[in-house]
Amino acid sequence: MADAEDNVAIPELSSLLQMDPHLKPYEKDFKRRYRLFQKQLSLLEEAEAGFDQFTRSYRSFGAHRQPDNSLVFKEWAPAAEALFLTGDFNGWDKFSHPYKKKEFGKWELHIPPKEDKSPAVAHNSKLKVVVHTKEGERLYRISPWATYVTKVNTSVVYDWVFWDPPQPYMHKHPRPRKPRSLRIYESHVGIASPEGKIASYSNFTHNVLPRIKDLGYNCIQLMAIMEHAYYASFGYQVTSFFAASSRYGTPDELKELIDVAHSMGIIVLLDVVHSHASKNTEDGLNQFDGSDSCFFHGGQRGEHPLWDSRLFNYSSWEVLRFLLSNLRWWMEEYRFDGFRFDGITSMLYHHHGVGTGFSGDYSEYFGLQVDEDSLVYLMLANHILHTVYEDCITIAEDVSGMPTLCRPVQEGGCGFDYRLAMAIPDKWIQILKEFKDEDWDMGNIVHTLTNRRYGENCIAYAESHDQALVGDKSLAFWLMDKEMYTNMSTLIPMNPIIDRGIQLHKMIRLLTHGLGGEGYLNFMGNEFGHPEWLDFPRVGNNESYHYARRQFNLVDMDHLRYCQLYAFDRDMNRTEDKYGWLAAPPAFVSTKHEGDKVIAFERANVIFIFNFHPTNSYSSYRVGVGPSGKYKIKLDSDEIQYGGHGRLDHNTEFFTESVPFNDRSNSMQVYIPCRTAVVLANEEIDYCY
Repeated sequence: MADAEDNVAIPELSSLLQMDPHLKPYEKDFKRRYRLFQKQLSLLEEAEAGFDQFTRSYRSFGAHRQPDNSLVFKEWAPAAEALFLTGDFNGWDKFSHPYKKKEFGKWELHIPPKEDKSPAVAHNSKLKVVVHTKEGERLYRISPWATYVTKVNTSVVYDWVFWDPPQPYMHKHPRPRKPRSLRIYESHVGIASPEGKIASYSNFTHNVLPRIKDLGYNCIQLMAIMEHAYYASFGYQVTSFFAASSRYGTPDELKELIDVAHSMGIIVLLDVVHSHASKNTEDGLNQFDGSDSCFFHGGQRGEHPLWDSRLFNYSSWEVLRFLLSNLRWWMEEYRFDGFRFDGITSMLYHHHGVGTGFSGDYSEYFGLQVDEDSLVYLMLANHILHTVYEDCITIAEDVSGMPTLCRPVQEGGCGFDYRLAMAIPDKWIQILKEFKDEDWDMGNIVHTLTNRRYGENCIAYAESHDQALVGDKSLAFWLMDKEMYTNMSTLIPMNPIIDRGIQLHKMIRLLTHGLGGEGYLNFMGNEFGHPEWLDFPRVGNNESYHYARRQFNLVDMDHLRYCQLYAFDRDMNRTEDKYGWLAAPPAFVSTKHEGDKVIAFERANVIFIFNFHPTNSYSSYRVGVGPSGKYKIKLDSDEIQYGGHGRLDHNTEFFTESVPFNDRSNSMQVYIPCRTAVVLANEEIDYCY
């Protein structure tokens, strides 16, 4: 084995080890992973005429109408004794349409057109696969490749519906190019309305997309799209991997949503769940062919100890076909622009991250605890996506801090473009829960926001959907709580709780935006300080939709302060769009003063200054500056329109002095009021980035 590793040549490994020499002791691990990746890739080239064909297997598996209106049905069910197709088309006869057994566990069925040349199975008609097991059982299943499944209100189980519209939706707009600065609006279609019901794709297209565009976000991350039988799972217990959830509308309505987003210059990412699958059997993948394994590991290895779900066998050829084709399907059929891969930590380690605290010691990321089958799957997925789609974006949700997750595959990395900076929201919640304002630790905040691997891009966020789930609450509600019900009117003076909450809400978000990463994410509604928390209808809350909605109506009421937070978020994004700090190298932090409660840093030749002190304002506060010249205020959290106190004069010009300060060659003196953040730009620099 050692010899095999010695002969592996990773094209750009030397540049990785040069960037991080501490990885040198694990060179053999990188070579072993790369060898396994190369082996899978070459097998695909040999056996399936290249990965392009292999990853488009959705064209042959499942149900397909041919040009002559005959139909071909194809499944992989290695443990089955026999397969039959039943449905509306044959009066639910369980035996009239048997599949033929092919090699490698495949089954095929051809159905000729009817006498009038129309297809035997009509658009929108219901189907089921009848699986006969070797034990003599008869099971009713949905095709794993089903592209549309629906559920009537009285039913518990989803039905497979043959989706073959006479006039399918045709995309009108090209994909936008990959943005240099990624500003993500994390969204859930079903809760994207103030009404207490499941909202639709069409509602999102017509009512939410214009808000996202206005706010200055250039990317939408759509959650809970892959069909999931249990709405309250937030989309993370997937039952049908190729089906867009029908509870929000039809596949064509989702295609229109993405097309309209593209027309606005907004890219759309899918929150893809390939880390596990629902345990459902009748309308899920579990026990599709009657066996414990099929798509999953058999026995204990195929069960997640905490999620009560099934775990894929990433070493299986047909599982690779299914999952890689799934990625291509969403890119090709719906024109998504990339993916946020959920639950990566569970995939990367045999222990799934359960009961394991990651200290950052490199030994935790190599060796026997790493599931290299999963790792190689992720390398393959990233390699194929980035090879086929030049502008595809992939984001990893990993809490472990696995090194090289976001380095290119040709360096021996996993190939993701970004990882989520998951420590940042945890830090903000901890601070708000545990510390008085005067005890906030500036150095610790800066450390959390800047503690990321060099050369691996991070998506920073102050809060995502995770922080708003029942049992927790949004940052705005942590800051202002029940006062939000009675004191958010602009017609009355701000009380101290609302004043503090409004100012800190803006400062926390701008500090995270400016310092925390190479991309920024916001969960829908939180930009305007959405109150309360998220809770989906379930038995425990009498199936209530009260907390499973987003109250956009609050922003539209001019007499409420939500529109002030909205305006700040909009202008924060627009300011970034002009100066491009997310696409710039990490910031140089010149000040983190514990007594003054001041943080100052420079990024993309823009100066950020934050005064977190609850009462102290500073009239001539010296901050270090790199480029000399004349600076002016470009964003000011204390503006009246943002719910501030209007204490700064925006006509003021700040001139640098040749006075070195805090490791910067120049400095200037500024007035910085308490609980205020400002962004200053140099009037003598061309900021076209």
